[in-house]
Amino acid sequence: MRSHLLNDTTAEHYRRSVTEGVERVAAKLAATDRPFTGVTADDLAPRIDAIDLDRPLRDTTAALDELEDVYLRDAVYFHHPRYLAHLNCPVVIPAVLGEAVLSAVNSSLDTWDQSAGGTLIERKLIDWTAARIGLGLAADGVFTSGGTQSNLQALLLAREETKTEELTKLRVFASEVSHFSVQKSAKLLGLGPDAVVVVPVDHDKRMQTVALAHELERCAEAGLIPMAVVATAGTTDFGSIDPLPEIAGLCEQYGAWMHVDAAYGCGLLASRKYRHRIDGIERADSVTVDYHKSFFQPVSSSAVLVRDAATLRHATYHAEYLNPRRMVTERIPNQVDKSLQTTRRFDALKLWMTLRVMGADGIGALFDEVCDLAAEGWKLLAADPRFDVVVEPSLSTLVFRYIPAAVTDPGEIDRANLYARKALFASGDAVVAGTKVSGRHYLKFTLLNPETTTADITAVLDLIAGHAEQYLGESLDRAC
Repeated sequence: MRSHLLNDTTAEHYRRSVTEGVERVAAKLAATDRPFTGVTADDLAPRIDAIDLDRPLRDTTAALDELEDVYLRDAVYFHHPRYLAHLNCPVVIPAVLGEAVLSAVNSSLDTWDQSAGGTLIERKLIDWTAARIGLGLAADGVFTSGGTQSNLQALLLAREETKTEELTKLRVFASEVSHFSVQKSAKLLGLGPDAVVVVPVDHDKRMQTVALAHELERCAEAGLIPMAVVATAGTTDFGSIDPLPEIAGLCEQYGAWMHVDAAYGCGLLASRKYRHRIDGIERADSVTVDYHKSFFQPVSSSAVLVRDAATLRHATYHAEYLNPRRMVTERIPNQVDKSLQTTRRFDALKLWMTLRVMGADGIGALFDEVCDLAAEGWKLLAADPRFDVVVEPSLSTLVFRYIPAAVTDPGEIDRANLYARKALFASGDAVVAGTKVSGRHYLKFTLLNPETTTADITAVLDLIAGHAEQYLGESLDRAC
């Protein structure tokens, strides 16, 4: 079995095996004509259940043949222009190359003696991102597994900076369309059940700063502590961007930590066209960025940034076997001193390779394309009497629903839209997401593929309308 260990004696085996796998994936990408096959869990589960993991195939080609049957054939392919559902972007080739390198070398980014150059590359990218945000020379940060972990760490730092042990008095303010990880983080941090104060949004799904000011004042009058305000730069459902300058002013007035969840909107940091939409982000105390959402990176690639590097000490613990205190005085750079994780992949390498090959302007141009596409899609929806579109996009998300001319029952319209989404997914012709607006079911396009065109949007809208009309026709037949 030593022949399968990657080392100096198996380099040729490694080259052949990885090349065969790459060729399989490349062939699949080239031949994929729709984002999904429509396979169901009931169809796929028996094929996987039938595999005996205690009886290995002993052959790479055979294993890849099997993988084709249980995964590659039926995978959801984000690179396809009619994958329009969630915040999953197609990935750029330099990042995939970085993924191949980091997996083979297998550096762990916790300590210098496990990563060396990897540590410095990650730190360089953190400095680059902090400079793009405008956090100042004292800024720092660390790569994370994703936006949920980044938000958790930011709120941990905010909690510790309050310097209070009366956790039931702490309050976190977030808009009604902020990411669920805010509530989840509050629970994990031991805050009270009323810790997260939900702030209403305006017509454009942006936090209402008048309402925020009112809630902050109520908090102060009640003798509670405004721990943090979470402003969102790119909400999951709508792509809306909260009014960052006004929120920053209120945070300064009430002494609250300002966290900006820019997991989605961080693509604007590389934009030459729309960067102004996140003006005010430079005033944040912490920022979440997900490069795997809008920098076209493979999952996972995320980071949390802070204005004051000293606040990261709240995540620091010293272990004699790993990062003893003497290493600080010896100026040995250990990233575990900043992270909630210990063993950690060298995900920064993917972004490094992307910037070294494409440059920031190249990334920004791709993100600008999808923002432009969303603007065109909004015009199509606004002009189409078959659909109701919720809000003009700030990023690349469109939320809408089919409205039949002859049906007025809201529940029946809900069911028609749900049916259309499920039928579309089952067909494999396109993949769209869904959400609720004011208790009603809506559909969602998250446009992150520059290869998607307005013709694709038009075609998918026609498919949605067709499925909805089929459902309503069948419903009418059943009623008769």
